[in-house]
Amino acid sequence: MHVHPSKSLRPTQAAEFLGIAVSTLWRFHKERPDFPRSRKIGPRCTVFDQMELLKWCDSLITKS
Repeated sequence: MHVHPSKSLRPTQAAEFLGIAVSTLWRFHKERPDFPRSRKIGPRCTVFDQMELLKWCDSLITKS
């Protein structure tokens, strides 16, 4: 996994980064309080922070 500091990922890129479908990304966003929040950077542009996604993945591994 190649990570850039503070890189913003569009939902399609974020889903690919996590290895999940875009619909699953949005379901996690809606249903999981621990899932990283998205932010709007324009009227039609939503992004996720790559480092927050990576930290979330790491937290899942440490819970196991």
